[in-house]
Amino acid sequence: MTGPSRARARRTRRLRLAPTTLRGRLVVGTLVLLVLACAAAGAASSLLLERFMVERLDQQLSMTAGRFAASLAHEEHEAREHGYPRDPYGQRGDSRGQAPGTLGVLVRDGRTGAPAVVGRADPVLSAADQKALAAVPSDGLGHTLDLSSGGLGHYRVMAVRNSEGESLVTGLPLKDVRTTVRRLQMAEIGVFAVVVLVTGIAGAVWVRLSLRPLDRVAATARRVARLPLADGEVALPDGVPDEDPRTEIGQVGEAFNRMLGHVGRALAHRHASEQRMRTFAADASHELRTPLATVRAHVQLARRDEEAVPGAVRHALERIDAESARMGTLVDDLLLLARLDAGRPLAREEVDLTRLVIDAIGDARAYGPDHRWRLDLPEEPVTVPGDPDRLHQVVANLLGNARAHTPPGTTVTVALSHRAPGHRVSGPPGPDTVELTVTDDGPGIPEDLRGEIFERFVRADKARTRASGGSGLGLAIVRAVVAAHGGTADVESRPGRTAFRVMLPAA
Repeated sequence: MTGPSRARARRTRRLRLAPTTLRGRLVVGTLVLLVLACAAAGAASSLLLERFMVERLDQQLSMTAGRFAASLAHEEHEAREHGYPRDPYGQRGDSRGQAPGTLGVLVRDGRTGAPAVVGRADPVLSAADQKALAAVPSDGLGHTLDLSSGGLGHYRVMAVRNSEGESLVTGLPLKDVRTTVRRLQMAEIGVFAVVVLVTGIAGAVWVRLSLRPLDRVAATARRVARLPLADGEVALPDGVPDEDPRTEIGQVGEAFNRMLGHVGRALAHRHASEQRMRTFAADASHELRTPLATVRAHVQLARRDEEAVPGAVRHALERIDAESARMGTLVDDLLLLARLDAGRPLAREEVDLTRLVIDAIGDARAYGPDHRWRLDLPEEPVTVPGDPDRLHQVVANLLGNARAHTPPGTTVTVALSHRAPGHRVSGPPGPDTVELTVTDDGPGIPEDLRGEIFERFVRADKARTRASGGSGLGLAIVRAVVAAHGGTADVESRPGRTAFRVMLPAA
């Protein structure tokens, strides 16, 4: 693994260990600060206690400075004068009033004499211990020495000089001091652990209660996020309860409620505009049907006696008839879309989709003989509940779209298949669905049109020339009819393959 990869892996591990919620971060941050404070307090109390007890030892040493070593020097002098060996204090039990473990050493000319420890017979000092004791300055101050190599442990020692120029070193063990400090530290660890645990539980409860207004804001935002805001009438949920605007959460709630009001008014205005547009399209389409029918009737009446009509006039009548028929188809499409937008119910019967596809492909072969038309159907008939005329229009529009926007020689394949229960694509088809696909190997849909191909009046020909055919409503009708049947329609396209897919609930 390279250096950057290892760095990314470390960052990922840190992100996984770090809490993600604000509640978790507040609790963890509080506990971290509390642990640091407890550690600082524990370290300070341990240091202060140790310093206090060492100062007490220094006071004891200053009060008895040199007496134990002086008595030891006096005994050595008597032993040399009278010729009997010195009796160690530990062995004889004569401690000269000193506490157990008191160390006494006479240092003469930089060399230490035989040490004496109260309560311990014949103590032995290593060369390193003797050198350390000989180096203790005779300043009447306490010094800490490690005499562990001779088995004595840590001592607090103090040296003074007698009248003969000898250094009298007296020491007290630090064992009790260290033991007391360790007990304090263990007690502090236990107490601090309980404090951190109780604080963590209480802090989690307190943070949860304090962030409850923010939870209400988040819950309201989630409800708004689940609403379909793209089209149609939208009923926004109520805003979050009013909070104290002096608090940060209250300010967030107030701003969120204000934003929710603006969004609600904008959506209501958009829905009203859509409703007016749909009503206008429906009314205009309905009103145009009668005059268009009248125009076509008069044209047909005028063409009954073609010999009496001059050639130029006859051509004009033919063009009027063709354009009237084209405009009638456009009006019918607009009226159908308006009715579907208004939620008008469609016919509901069992439709043999297999037979419908076979009929539609036969018509496509007649209209597009230069294309290759193929069928991929299951052995058993495929049936769906719905409106047969509208479903035939869906298939016809998809085939007409493939014929109009692909060059001659393109292969167009229509396939039908069942989907297992539980299969979902992008919409709400039921547990058992039927998939209809129309696939061609043409040049594909331009990338800038793929996202809006099912919108109304969207055409690949931006100049909207007559040669490209169509009004841009065919695929819009496909999506509207499929949605009215409870299904979905989508497209996948790349150069060499375009597939329109329709998912419908099965019968």
